[in-house]
Amino acid sequence: MDTKRLETARLSHRFGFGPRPGEFAADLSAGVSSTRKKVLSIPTNDVGVSKVVVPEITDLGPRPKPNTAGVVPFAIAMRNQTEKLTLWWLDRMVMSDHGLTEKMTWFWHGHWATSITKVNHPLPMYKQNQTLRQFALGNFGGMSRAMVNDAALQYWLDGQTSTLKSPNENLARELMELFILGVNRYTEDDVKALARVLTGYQVDLSAGTVTVNQKRRDKSVVSLLGSSALYSAESATDFLVSQPDCAQFIAERLWNRFISSTEPLPANSTMVKAFAGREIAPLVAALLADSALTNPQFAMVKSPVEWFISACRALELTPSKLDSSSQLINHLNKMSQIPFYPPNVGGWPSAEAWLSSASAQYRIAFAGWMIKQSNLRALTEIPVDRRVLASTDWLGVVEWSSRTQASLRNALTNPEEFALLALCSPEYIVSA
Repeated sequence: MDTKRLETARLSHRFGFGPRPGEFAADLSAGVSSTRKKVLSIPTNDVGVSKVVVPEITDLGPRPKPNTAGVVPFAIAMRNQTEKLTLWWLDRMVMSDHGLTEKMTWFWHGHWATSITKVNHPLPMYKQNQTLRQFALGNFGGMSRAMVNDAALQYWLDGQTSTLKSPNENLARELMELFILGVNRYTEDDVKALARVLTGYQVDLSAGTVTVNQKRRDKSVVSLLGSSALYSAESATDFLVSQPDCAQFIAERLWNRFISSTEPLPANSTMVKAFAGREIAPLVAALLADSALTNPQFAMVKSPVEWFISACRALELTPSKLDSSSQLINHLNKMSQIPFYPPNVGGWPSAEAWLSSASAQYRIAFAGWMIKQSNLRALTEIPVDRRVLASTDWLGVVEWSSRTQASLRNALTNPEEFALLALCSPEYIVSA
């Protein structure tokens, strides 16, 4: 296998959302080192993103009481704003010139998994998304402090019910287990202690804001991971982030989502050291420089959203401009992944969880629907006699298997069928 193509393909698909027409060939010509530098360089102004219209997501106020006149208008406004919010982020993923920023925002959405199914208001979800993007490649301590004060996360994990007299342990447990430290790196006593620290929060859900009611807050000294102090939510979060287990856990999380969901982070990895200052960008840079990026055994299945976004980029389509927004969301729903709708606090599954006979059929129908709305410019500009091999550059694929090549040769004169076979091929569904 050509390791230069392999690494370039992984830089494109794993740390972005796949190439636009012409980008993969340009990256190959520039070389892996230059491509890696491009991936890590955050532009002052992302021209592609600047073309995406910012949605008007407003405070809709409290939900009207059942059987009152305001119920239907409220429900319609909620549905419209939620749809606008979803399309806005899908557009950003497709249009962004710096895929890493959006890819890391997507990663953190799965890490601090919060679902609008329970939050049930688009504004707090929009605000959370802005926070995740702000810190996507920034300081993890700053992100953690912001997230512990995030209205959507607080409500999602019942923080607003936690009082001095009755501490709720949900947020405390997940803050340590899923967000900052990892499994088996704390005790039940630590959960109880942190739950006391996190009491007193009150959430204005429709506005997406939080306040701390000092009368409902436990202000006692607690012992957290063996250290006794009068903690605030922020200082307790800072303390958790400062733990060696935090560096290990976040490095493991990125390894799991970007390199291998089956093989553990190697003990000699440079990633943990790169995260010593809790800055995310150096951690990602260490991941990009890891030799694992050229190891053929570390193939990863694209999630449905990742596959959809990469297909839109290849087909030169914009999600919000597709024929039917409801049909688009229905397709994503059938494939079990819609932005702002993670299934639980653990986020979406990875790898083989996305491979099934049912998902294959849904993917074919989805791809066919998109292809009918594309002029297939990039594909039809490839001469027919070169189309099979040259289409690997169009889609950022390392190489077609002999079986896929045979299928594509049978569709040389039918661009729609050719595109369908290519987008639904194992080589495209799986990121090398």
